[in-house]
Amino acid sequence: MHTLAKNVLRWLLLITVGLSSTTSFSQEKYPSKPITFIMAVEAGADGDVLGRPLMDRVSRILGQPITIMNKPGAGSSIGYREIAQAKPDGYTIGWASATIITNKLQGVSPLDFNSFTHLGGYATFFPILIASTKSNIKFNTVQEAIAYAKANPGKINLATAGVGQSWWVGAQTFLTGTNLSMQSVPTTGAGAATALMVGGGHAELGVAGLGSAKALLDGGQVKFLASLSENRAPPPYDKYPTVKELGYPVSWESTNIIIGPPGMPKEAIERLSKAIEQAAREPDFIKFVEERDARWEYIAPEKVIPTLSQRREVVKEIMAKAGLLKESN
Repeated sequence: MHTLAKNVLRWLLLITVGLSSTTSFSQEKYPSKPITFIMAVEAGADGDVLGRPLMDRVSRILGQPITIMNKPGAGSSIGYREIAQAKPDGYTIGWASATIITNKLQGVSPLDFNSFTHLGGYATFFPILIASTKSNIKFNTVQEAIAYAKANPGKINLATAGVGQSWWVGAQTFLTGTNLSMQSVPTTGAGAATALMVGGGHAELGVAGLGSAKALLDGGQVKFLASLSENRAPPPYDKYPTVKELGYPVSWESTNIIIGPPGMPKEAIERLSKAIEQAAREPDFIKFVEERDARWEYIAPEKVIPTLSQRREVVKEIMAKAGLLKESN
């Protein structure tokens, strides 16, 4: 009996230890292991350049490594799909931009911003209107360009990104909002190709990203006329107006946001959201964003869907007019 009692006590002790370990494991605070961050553009792209330093700061705040995995292709839809299909435990999150609006409208993907958990926005890229200094017709202000185009419909060439791309949407927003008729000249690339076309004098006007146009602006080949964003560009370009502040309903932006798969646990959402906000508000990160020709802008998770929903209505109307709309909801 004495031996039997000892064995029973030993078994009870092992069971107790096991239950204690299980309870301790189940109560581990998030995050307890490394996090994977899916970057839906190639390494070195604008979104990648801003996303990496942000995640470095988030990693430091959370006390866990964050591994960046670039998954570019198909307008970022490949990366978005991987994020949406990941296990919703908070250990796989990722990056998104304006293509999370345009892809579904064009029929590229069944996913849009409503398909994800939102963790906050931190920076915005935006298109600008530029004028050539080498073309036969030159403009010093956006007001001059609008007045001339109204008086001479169809006589001005407007270089844009490829049809359906984000800065193409910006160009169409400008034409629709100002009720102008111009010869739209899509380029094979995005903002950089547009800027080069205008800088070479092949088009009088163009819509490009500030970053891709900066070298030509500094070199005098193109002139900054206006921003097509909600707010003015960061210094030293803040002296140029937005088209919207001149009284036209023109606004298009591509905000960088952090997303996760649907159904993430509340604790993970709260920890990630707070860490992202803290990292995004660090003064050195704000300075880094502005030095990369983007506008720093923190957007709280609960404001992301309302913000993108407004932009979706703009894109939907433009794509319908262009015959590109393939999603009707």
